[in-house]
Amino acid sequence: MNKVFVTYNMPAEQLSRLSEYCDVDAWQGKGSIPRDELMARVEGVDGIICLLTERIDGELINSSKNLKAVSCVSVGVDHVDVGTLTARGIPLGHTPGVLVDATADLAFGLLLAAARRIPQGDRHVRTGGWQGASWSPKAFLGCSVAGKTLGIIGLGDIGQALARRAAGFDMPVIAWSRSGREVAGVRTLSLEQVLDQSDFVSINVALTEETRGLIDAAALSKMKPGAILVNTARGGIVDERALAQALKEGRIAGAGFDVFEKEPVSPGNALFDQPNFIATPHIGSATPETRLAMMDLAVANMCAAMWSEKMPCCFNPEVYADHHDN
Repeated sequence: MNKVFVTYNMPAEQLSRLSEYCDVDAWQGKGSIPRDELMARVEGVDGIICLLTERIDGELINSSKNLKAVSCVSVGVDHVDVGTLTARGIPLGHTPGVLVDATADLAFGLLLAAARRIPQGDRHVRTGGWQGASWSPKAFLGCSVAGKTLGIIGLGDIGQALARRAAGFDMPVIAWSRSGREVAGVRTLSLEQVLDQSDFVSINVALTEETRGLIDAAALSKMKPGAILVNTARGGIVDERALAQALKEGRIAGAGFDVFEKEPVSPGNALFDQPNFIATPHIGSATPETRLAMMDLAVANMCAAMWSEKMPCCFNPEVYADHHDN
């Protein structure tokens, strides 16, 4: 029976299903599995099911001589050395589609929270700042959302879902797409034009070598002074130091991020010194339905690979190029 290592405490239902077809070993500890423990546990396994928190690099892949498949409980695979897997003919599963709506909901939620200063208002009430204070027409002034222009960077499934949500707020939507994709109701422009014309900018593009550092100091300087930046894609796309400086100097009005270059993010990150910055701990897919769907798909990908069948959602389908469909 094929051996599969699961890098997290998988729920019983998925673990039971996987165990019907594989000899399963799963990490039961608290938090992320330590690197040395991960290296030890994958030695000799046929498959690995992992989270985005584990670095599946060339060292780890090459240390596992029997490896036949890797299945990620994530859409993005920037934590995986895809080139090494592909060179060895090893399929990489991921979980696109099932988290589109949940992530688009969070992106729009961050947009609204940053625009209307919801976290600041919550802290003001909780810490007693409202007590004894008279209502003021100038207190907690934020930004209007309805009718304002939304700029989307990346017109994949999540970007398109965000555009549909914006329609409910009568927001004109403009976008930049690496592929030049055209979407009904969305005007496609250059990246510079999107940054220059948008009241809100949402990052919904994958992290690749092309997009790493895409939103740097130069890009931020092209945004409107009153604009708000939202990122639910991946850390590393935005230069965090440059963003902190732009927020400090008031060159943009605010930002809401769910992702960071290094996760878990350090409390000492300069962004947290800026009152117009709000953060969530990478919870774009954090609904029960979405997380279960992601784990179900990750298991389905692994089971297919262990049966020598094509994964339902394979990131590097070229590994199947030399095989004919049954």
